[in-house]
Amino acid sequence: MTKGILGRKIGMTQVFAENGELIPVTVIEAAPNVVLQKKTIESDGYEAIQLGFDDKREKLANKPAKGHVAKANTAPKRFIREFRNFGEEVEVGQEVKVDIFAEGDIIDVTGVSKGKGFQGAIKRHGQSRGPMSHGSRYHRRPGSMGPVAPNRVFKNKLLPGRMGGEQITIQNLQVVKVDTERNVILIKGNVPGPKKSLVKIQSGLKAK
Repeated sequence: MTKGILGRKIGMTQVFAENGELIPVTVIEAAPNVVLQKKTIESDGYEAIQLGFDDKREKLANKPAKGHVAKANTAPKRFIREFRNFGEEVEVGQEVKVDIFAEGDIIDVTGVSKGKGFQGAIKRHGQSRGPMSHGSRYHRRPGSMGPVAPNRVFKNKLLPGRMGGEQITIQNLQVVKVDTERNVILIKGNVPGPKKSLVKIQSGLKAK
């Protein structure tokens, strides 16, 4: 069963373990999420709960969005995401807080990676460059474009293009600390996305 919460990436810092080991951590602010909807096999064909995170002004929400959150008796939300097979029994309007996770839990974190704009094949795909001297005129370009026979470039050819801005999940990260007073989770290592971006935290799919 899955536990999960939506949060915002604040940045990175470091903490010291009891044995003196320095641990790099990412700080995630996860203000209480509100359960907006419970989906069931009878009505929707699958089981899931819908969480809303980060209030937004009434003025910015349209009528259907206001009506949807009114059932949970809460303000319109900026981010709404679903969690399947939610481990804990919750009701519409109930708050999900950071204390559903504990120190030492193994989690998966999903976010949208930093956008890097248009990049070449070396940065985008890790290809090798050509020699930079001795009259070489081949430096950072893509290599062979493939065989001669089909007179076209095959799909999925590793070429320059738009890089980053993709949904990425990093698995098996460890919760270092949970601060219930500040609604903060400290996670060992790095997580996808720039500061202030939305992250989805859930129980590790492959956690043993």
